[in-house]
Amino acid sequence: MNNLKKEIPIFFSADDNYIPCLAVAIQSLKDNASQDNNYKLIILNSGMTDEGKQKIKKFETENIKIDFADISKATSKMSKELELRCRDYYSETIYYRMFIPSQFPEYDKAIYLDSDIIIQEDIANFFNIDLGDNLLGVIMDQVVANDKSFRTYAKVALGLDSYEKYFNSGVLLMNLKEMRKSRIEDKFIYLLLKYNLDTIAPDQDYLNILCKDRVVYLPETWDKMPDFGKRYPAEELHLIHYNMFRKPWHYADVPYSDIFWKYAKETEYFDELQNELKSYSDESKKIDAAGGVNLVKYSDTIMTQTVKFVDIISETDDINSVTKFINETLKS
Repeated sequence: MNNLKKEIPIFFSADDNYIPCLAVAIQSLKDNASQDNNYKLIILNSGMTDEGKQKIKKFETENIKIDFADISKATSKMSKELELRCRDYYSETIYYRMFIPSQFPEYDKAIYLDSDIIIQEDIANFFNIDLGDNLLGVIMDQVVANDKSFRTYAKVALGLDSYEKYFNSGVLLMNLKEMRKSRIEDKFIYLLLKYNLDTIAPDQDYLNILCKDRVVYLPETWDKMPDFGKRYPAEELHLIHYNMFRKPWHYADVPYSDIFWKYAKETEYFDELQNELKSYSDESKKIDAAGGVNLVKYSDTIMTQTVKFVDIISETDDINSVTKFINETLKS
């Protein structure tokens, strides 16, 4: 009977340093999973240690299996380009979700989740949302909606009709079949290798411009950012995303942090995360605050640049030229 259950593929990106937070996210998924489904968790990484993998494998159950996929082979020829625009807390792993369609052809549909999340219900409910022939199921990014400069950036740099169309890439329902058919990955690689434009959010800007008008917008409660947007009763939230600089393991006053600690307490990392909270320095908090201010300034600077995403996206319509350019560039 077990083989008749629906398999739900769920991707995370992580390295050894992020194992405690990933563990808490998986614990919340595990606690709310249904016995009616099989859950396949795939951790995208670039050299996670065997010790780190074993720590995460401990979360396996009869219907929750965990695998690890080293994506560095797929990105090795463009690693310099991927690293160029990374800043703050970003690393090359932020781009790994872009390679899911080609690296996992066995799946037509999947979920991608950042590791700084808590799931409050069966994640199968998210997976079962009908996307039709759209590329993604997404949630509007409340960080962008909350700032005038970011709102302008969404229109001027990316050419979106409204900032309300700009979505967060930390919680995605992915129509992998349609993404392969639309050659989203090739178009991304083309733009990366040829232009590698400045961005406010590395992978997120690419997805917003490449998937424009082919996304299903889902309620904010599927990607609730504690410091931004509407304040909901905790029980109404499907998924909480502790994004940006203020993490509950660094700041005691983050909204909905009690929910994070509830799940953290079920893991072996509770004390470690508590110690990190207590030891997070005032200097680190100043750096975080400056990071937010600088990001706003950065978006203003990008809008003054001669070439922006909105100016070059039409080049990706000629897929033959896109393919030719990629092949020639990666050969050299």
